Amino acid sequence: MTKPIPKIGSRRNSRISSRKSGCRTPIGVIHVQASFNNTIVTVTDPQGRVVSWSSAGTCGFKGTRRGTPFAAQTAAGNAIRAVVDQGMQRAEVMIKGPGLGRDAALRAIRRSGILLNFVRDVTPMPHNGCRPPKKRRV
Repeated sequence: MTKPIPKIGSRRNSRISSRKSGCRTPIGVIHVQASFNNTIVTVTDPQGRVVSWSSAGTCGFKGTRRGTPFAAQTAAGNAIRAVVDQGMQRAEVMIKGPGLGRDAALRAIRRSGILLNFVRDVTPMPHNGCRPPKKRRV
């Protein structure tokens, strides 16, 4: 009979530390994706690792209310509250999409007390890409 090989550093022996507690990033990037149906706010560190995120759906808004400016404002406030507690002071803002929550999310970010380096619109624009559908004849 062979003896089982002892596991070195198994989960029971080692202490698992969460990444959220160790994050002390003074600078971050706030990504706002505003579609017509929802607004998603993601806060990352400069390397692109997600520190915090929130959306209008996770804030409790259902159906068509997720696309409203108030829902976007609430989502931005929830996402930023967590990183302000961790010590974030400066941020860059990237806004993507045509939704109603663009301006409301930006106002909530400005009100949170984080200093903004710049605000950039990164909405993808086609350079005459796909052919549009044919015109409707009614």
